[in-house]
Parts: sequence; C-alpha cells; structure tokens
Amino acid sequence: MKEKLEILKLLADKTRLDILNALMKEDSYIEKIACDLSITPATICYHLKKMESAGMVKCSRSQFYMIYSLNKEIFDKPLIELVKNDALLENSEDRYRKDVISNFFKLGKLISIPTQRKKREIVLAEISKSFEKGKIYLEKEVDEIIHRFHEDHCTIRREMIACGLVKRENGKYWII
Repeated sequence: MKEKLEILKLLADKTRLDILNALMKEDSYIEKIACDLSITPATICYHLKKMESAGMVKCSRSQFYMIYSLNKEIFDKPLIELVKNDALLENSEDRYRKDVISNFFKLGKLISIPTQRKKREIVLAEISKSFEKGKIYLEKEVDEIIHRFHEDHCTIRREMIACGLVKRENGKYWII
C-alpha cells in the first residue's frame, strides 16, 4: 500500500503530469523534456528521480544520455488497483463476521435470530459448522444439534435450508 500511496502522491503534481505526458509521446532525455516544457533541467531531473524511485518511469543509458520512458505496467493498470487495499478489505469482512458472532452468541448459545439477512446468514453458517459434511441426518438429529444453540430449532432449520446451507430430501438432511 505504501508504494501505491507514493504513486498517487507523485501524480498530484502538475509538473510531473506534464513530464509523464511528454514521455507518453516518446522516450526522452532530461534536456529535451526541459526544453519542451520550458522548465530547468535540474527541476526535470529532480522529478524524474522521484518518479523513477516509485517505479513510474524507467531509465536506460544511450551513448551520453540517460533516456527516460514510462513504466507501462503501472499505467496500464486500472485506477482501482492503485486505490484498493486488499488487506483492509479482507480484514474488515473477518472483523464484521466476528462482531456478529460475538453479538449474537453468548456462552455458545444464540441469544436471538438476527432480522438482517447478512447477519442471519453469518449466524446460520456458524451453527452449520456443528454438522459433519457428507453425513446424512434425520430431522430429529438436526433439531437436537440446533437446539444446543437456540430453542426455536424449527425456524433455524427452515432458514438454513432457505439459505442453501442444508439440503433436505425425503426427511433426510445434509450440509452442503
């Protein structure tokens, strides 16, 4: 994320954007860019070094000149890739799930069935962990397991089927 933030900071400067636009036309060297933009070579050099350290431009030697070019890999990516923080996205979903579980379960018991669909699905998924995958259950066995969590086993069983966590056929149940 630190590298992404550095690129965004560097893009928030008119001189750097002008330099990048000059490099979009053609690979070039400091003196030519300075002449095209009417800026001193020292200023161009300063900005190019910053952009090079961030990986935005590449530099190669050609005889007596250092030739600068755009790093197309960075600029071909959608803007969302620079903005997106994968770690934050993953952690926030996990945190939300843990918060829901801690708010609705006390000492292993479900204190209430959530009315909000997303929270209800999280709670039902947590209860479904008590079932073995691949094992066939009778309705009575399903009710006994659910009853460990909440007294309204009928509603929870029905909701687990509606959410697609449990399948039912001919009085037999199994976890998907």
